[in-house]
Amino acid sequence: MSATSTSMLTVLSVDDSIVMQQLIKNTLSAEYRVLLCSSAVQALALINQEPIAVVLLDVTMPEMDGLDFCRTVRSIPKFQTLPIVMLTARDSGLDRLQGRLAGATEYLTKPFDVDQLRTIIQSLV
Repeated sequence: MSATSTSMLTVLSVDDSIVMQQLIKNTLSAEYRVLLCSSAVQALALINQEPIAVVLLDVTMPEMDGLDFCRTVRSIPKFQTLPIVMLTARDSGLDRLQGRLAGATEYLTKPFDVDQLRTIIQSLV
């Protein structure tokens, strides 16, 4: 592993869509170490094992949805300031409000603009 890859900040993408995971990885892997999880339950285990800089989080997932994941993470003192970006197709004002109330730092809707995603992540790390 080269010095660059060990010093890259880690972005965790939590989404049950393989297509979305690959898009995020392709978009961000030049600048960040990208970890992929297909479930919120898997992501909860991972954030305790890895130094995560930013979480990209889908809302609609099986088992535990993104809102529940966000609330759970925010209830853990060491993760209260962890940047969480909701990345979801749910676009109503109520969806955005629910995301903020659950503890999301930012809310971005799919399909998203890759430059906008990069800008948001850069502003958070």
